[in-house]
Amino acid sequence: MLFKPLLDGGQLARSKSLTRSIQAAAVGAAVVALCACNLPFDLGLPATRAVENGAAESLTNATTFALKGTYAGHLGEHWVFGMTVARPGREQISVSGPSEQLGAIIIGSQAYFSGQAFLAKHMGTDPLSQSLVKAAGSAWWEGSTDLAPKLPDLIDGTAFRATFLGSNVTKRTDHLAFEGAPAIELSGPRADVFVHATPPYFVLGLVMRKGVVVDGLGQADLRYANFNSPLEITVPGDVIDFSNLTTLPPIYSVVSVDTSGCGSPCVVSAQLKNLGGQYGASAPSTITFTMKAAASGSVIGSCQALVTPDVGYNATTTVSCTISLTSQPENAAVVTATADNPGHA
Repeated sequence: MLFKPLLDGGQLARSKSLTRSIQAAAVGAAVVALCACNLPFDLGLPATRAVENGAAESLTNATTFALKGTYAGHLGEHWVFGMTVARPGREQISVSGPSEQLGAIIIGSQAYFSGQAFLAKHMGTDPLSQSLVKAAGSAWWEGSTDLAPKLPDLIDGTAFRATFLGSNVTKRTDHLAFEGAPAIELSGPRADVFVHATPPYFVLGLVMRKGVVVDGLGQADLRYANFNSPLEITVPGDVIDFSNLTTLPPIYSVVSVDTSGCGSPCVVSAQLKNLGGQYGASAPSTITFTMKAAASGSVIGSCQALVTPDVGYNATTTVSCTISLTSQPENAAVVTATADNPGHA
């Protein structure tokens, strides 16, 4: 033979076996590589319906969860928002912005609020109503559940689905990270919804489009957390009940002023009536006596007296002090007394 075979029969068989082993190993490596990367045609990704169901059910079925973030007011001002939901029937809400702060606790049919500016909006403008507002201070007070913010589209799964999911979703983006968690983004004309990429697909966040207002919140940027975590919402302590004014700190009003002791020195006194209770004030009430010239109205002297000890609801007491005159009135003088009730601590 001109050419000697490079491989004899046994060697050829072994060579073919080796070739098949190499090919099999190559196929296996390709499969491993394919598993390590994204599968074609979205294979291995959860169905959008399953993701949406999980997001909605996470809000409907969770015993507890928290919601916090920011939103823009109707004038574009910046507000910070926080909410805790504990089912059944318990919610705690905090809102703070440039003009006021509000706290709300809902327990069944009972509602409790804090926030002086918020209270002032729901009280009369007469002096007594405004004195009640001042007396309440930063304390919690009982009110109607109708005053509490209502956010069904953000905390109820059915309403959330109708507002942000289903036909409202026009784009889906996978393999994202949101607040450190693997996430799927479901986008639409109202908002971008971020859902955890693994079952049970808890909703993670919501970013509303500019110009969109839902449940009174515009351009909201919200985060959901603490699903089914131990969260407790309880009745606040030292609650004011405006139907029972004894739960308020002292609110003294001036009944009359007595100047019969005004000689040299000039001792004046005032009879006071307490329209509130006895406890909870940040400091004693102060009564300021002011003497003005009857003709010119200029102040010619003043003094102050603290109301202590406090008296009970509807009870009266008397305070007095000595006015130091800066000058003698030409003809006559008028003495007035005003009460400063510092309100709840």
